[in-house]
Amino acid sequence: MLAIVAPGQGSQSPGMLTEWLERPGSRQKIEQWSTESALDLATLGSSATAEEIKNTAIAQPLIVAAGLLSAAALGEIGMSAVAGHSVGEITAAAISGVFTESDAMKLVCERGRAMASAASADTGMSAVLGGERDAVLRAIAACNLVAANENGAGQIVAAGLLSGLAQLSENPPEGARVRALAVAGAFHTPFMAPARTQIEHFASGVAVHDPKITLLSNVDGEVVDDGKQVLARIIQQIANPVRWDLCMATFAKQAITGVIELAPGGTLSGLFKRAFPEIETFAIKTPADISAAQEFAKKHAATVVA
Repeated sequence: MLAIVAPGQGSQSPGMLTEWLERPGSRQKIEQWSTESALDLATLGSSATAEEIKNTAIAQPLIVAAGLLSAAALGEIGMSAVAGHSVGEITAAAISGVFTESDAMKLVCERGRAMASAASADTGMSAVLGGERDAVLRAIAACNLVAANENGAGQIVAAGLLSGLAQLSENPPEGARVRALAVAGAFHTPFMAPARTQIEHFASGVAVHDPKITLLSNVDGEVVDDGKQVLARIIQQIANPVRWDLCMATFAKQAITGVIELAPGGTLSGLFKRAFPEIETFAIKTPADISAAQEFAKKHAATVVA
C-alpha cells in the first residue's frame, strides 16, 4: 500500500522551482498562483537567495507550490493515504480533494504572511536530538517552552522565548543535544494565536469538500474524513504542536509499505527510515525523479495485505 507525504518549512532551498518550471503546464500554474497570491513565485523559486526564502511568508508558498507541481507530475499512482507535515498539510489536503490548488495557494500565502507577522524577535525554535522522550518533554517544560514538533526518530522541536531556549541548550536532557533552528519565531505555540485568528477569518471563504483519499491530521495522527474538520485542524495547527510521530505510526498500523515524499523531498523520508525502517521511502527532489517515483508507486500500490 502506498502513501504520499508533503514536507514542511525548512525543506526549501534556492532554485527549488527552476526545473519544475520547465515541465509543460507548470509555468502557467505558477503564473496563475502568483497572480492570485501577489507573490512572484517563479522568480522567488528560481533566483532568490537562501536568506530571502527563509522568510516564512515566502518559504511556505514555495514549498506548497513545489509539492503540488510534483504531485501533478506523478499523475494517478494508486495512493491509499496522504499526509503533510505542518504547512505540508495544505498540500496534502489539496491532493485529497478538500480544496482546489488555487485555494491551497491562497490559503498558504495568507498563512505565511500571518505567521511572519505574529513572529516575535525574542522567540525561536531548537531541535532536541536524542534522549528519552519523557525526559526531553520534562526538560522542555522546565524551561517554559513548548514541544512544538514531535517528529519521531528521536527528534523533538522546542519553541518559545530565546531565553528559555538558551537555558535548554546550556542544560540539555541526558543523552540529547540541542541545535538552534534558523526560524523567525515560535511556530506551533500560543505565540501564533494572532495568526490563527487571522486565518480563521480568511478561511471562512474557502470552499471545502470531504477528502477522496485517506487523509491524516498532524493534531493526533488520526484519519479525518470531513472537509470542514480538515480545514479547522489546519487552522488549529498554527498555534498547536505537530505530532508527525503519530502520523507515521498510523501509516504503519495501516500496513503502508511505501511512502513517496513530494518535492522538496528528503526530510520526512529520513524520519521514516529511522522510525519505521520497514516502510520503503522515495523522496522527490527534481523532475528527474518522477519516472523512478512512478515505478516505486507501481510496486507499492499493487501490494495487497491479507
